[in-house]
Amino acid sequence: MGDIELFPLWLSLKTASISTIVVFLIGVLFAYMISRRTFYGKSIIEAIFLLPLVLPPTVVGFGLLYLFGKNGLIGKLLIDWFDFQIVFTWYGALLASIVVSFPLMYQSASAAFQQYDINLENAARTMGKTKWQVFWTISFPLAWPGLLAGLVLAFARGLGEFGATLMLAGYIPNVTDTIPLAIYFAVESGDMDTAKVWVMTIVALGFFAILWLNWWSARNMTKHNR
Repeated sequence: MGDIELFPLWLSLKTASISTIVVFLIGVLFAYMISRRTFYGKSIIEAIFLLPLVLPPTVVGFGLLYLFGKNGLIGKLLIDWFDFQIVFTWYGALLASIVVSFPLMYQSASAAFQQYDINLENAARTMGKTKWQVFWTISFPLAWPGLLAGLVLAFARGLGEFGATLMLAGYIPNVTDTIPLAIYFAVESGDMDTAKVWVMTIVALGFFAILWLNWWSARNMTKHNR
C-alpha cells in the first residue's frame, strides 16, 4: 500500500477476530440455553440481546462509555482494583466490536438450534448420553451451518464497526485507529487517496468473507443432497 501505514489493517483484523471468537462462544452458549425454552422474561432477555442491532452505534457507544468510562460503574472499578482502563485503548475497540456483533451471532445461533428436531437430542439422552455429549455429537453438528453463517456475519460486523468504537476508544493513531476510523479521519483531513485505499480494502475483506460463506453453503448443500 505504498506509504500508507498498515496499523489500521492489523488492528481491525485483530479486533474483529478476537471479538468473533468471544461472541461465538457466548452467543452459542446463550442461544443453546434460551432459544428452545419458554420461561417468564425470555422476550425481555432476547430484546436486550438484540438491542444493539437496532440502536444507532453512537447510542451503543454512549452506553459503553457510561459503563466503562473512568467514572463509569464498571470502569471505575477496573481502574481502582486492577489499574486497567478501557477508554482510549484498543480494548475499547474490542469491546465495541463484541457488543455490536453479538446480536448477529445470537440470532443466527438461535435460529440454527431451532431448525432441527429436538427429539433427536431426547433420543440420545434416553440412550444414556450426557448433555455435553448430546451437544457435541448432535446439537452442534446439526446447527453448524447456521452457526458458521453467524460467525462470518459477526466477523464482518466487527470489522466494520465505527460509531461505538469512536465513542469508546477514540481516534489515536497506532493505538485505536481501525480501518473505519482511518477512512473517516482521512476524509476529514482531505486525504482522499488514503481513504480510497482503505475503502477498497474493507470492501474486499467483507466481500470475500460473504463470498466464501456462500460457496461453503452451496458446497455443503450439494454434499447433503447426494
